[in-house]
This record gives sequence, C-alpha cells and structure tokens, in this order.
Amino acid sequence: MKKFAKILLACLVLLLALIAMLLGYSEWIVSDARHYTYDQVDKVPYNRVAVVLGTSKYLSGGGPNHYFKYRIKAAAELYNNAKVDFIIVSGDNATVQYNEPRQMRRALIKAGIPASAIYMDFAGFRTLDSVVRAKEVFGQDRFTVVSQGFHNERAIFIARHFGIDAVGFNAEDPSAYQGIRTRVR
Repeated sequence: MKKFAKILLACLVLLLALIAMLLGYSEWIVSDARHYTYDQVDKVPYNRVAVVLGTSKYLSGGGPNHYFKYRIKAAAELYNNAKVDFIIVSGDNATVQYNEPRQMRRALIKAGIPASAIYMDFAGFRTLDSVVRAKEVFGQDRFTVVSQGFHNERAIFIARHFGIDAVGFNAEDPSAYQGIRTRVR
C-alpha cells in the first residue's frame, strides 16, 4: 500500500508540474501581445476602426457591469481623440432581451458618438469570433481592440495568429472585487 501511495503522489506532483508549465507557457505567449497594448489614448496609433469586445451591460444580479461601462468610455475616448473613425461593437445577441451589440451601440450614441460611425457585429460570441469576423466580414486587417488589458492581450494574440495587425486600447479595469469572476474565468 505504501508503494501505491508513493506512485500516486509522484503522479500528482507530475500532473501539477505539467499544469504549472502549461499555464506559464500560455501566459508567456499571450503576454507577448502586451507590447501592442496601450493605457493612454495619446499613445495609441491611429487605426480606421476600433473593435469593442462584447459584454453585458448588467451583471446577472441586475447591477451595472463595470467592464461594459469602461469599454464604452474607452471606445468613446478613442473616437473623440481622432484615433479611430469607425467602431464595430461585437458581441452576443442570444435573445431579444440579451443583445450586447445593441446595448453597446446605444451607450456609445448616448456618449456622443454618431450612429453613422457605429457598426454592429451580432455574431461575436467569443473573442475569436469578434477578431476573425472583423477581418472576414468587415474587411479589416488592421484595427484597435477595445477591452480590458488581460482581454486585449488574448485578442491581439488571436489577431496576429490570423495575420491581423491589431493593437489594443486598455479600458479601465473594475476593482478586484467587481471583476473577480471574470478574471477567474
């Protein structure tokens, strides 16, 4: 029985080491995209189009979603500082009641962005979909991604994999308490 316990422990240690190596490798690969993200609007290079990655306006409990609020603020900041001419809002529209692109468009118009500068992508179910569709459906092989930094890094990694010249403008991060579920995901 002692021999079995030792083998089981060795397998567990090996499995944990493998998981740690995979997580470290993925963090290293994706964090290379950090070089293409910006926190200050004046540092962001001009791109004709920004792609705002979708999220719900409200949390499941009904409260405001700060990820949404800060992405809208960042997209408006890009537009108002002439860093982009057009904005694609890309997200899920699973039901009539749940429509991320429509919610984002309304919020951007409320923030003063002209409706004629906003295009909606209703099939941005995942980051991969939003990034690839910006190229394949909307004809953009160069654009600025708008989301929080950790999300931008993943989106830029995906974009560069598909031959897209993308940079990211990092929207403000919600507080640690507000964003813990999303970060863990």
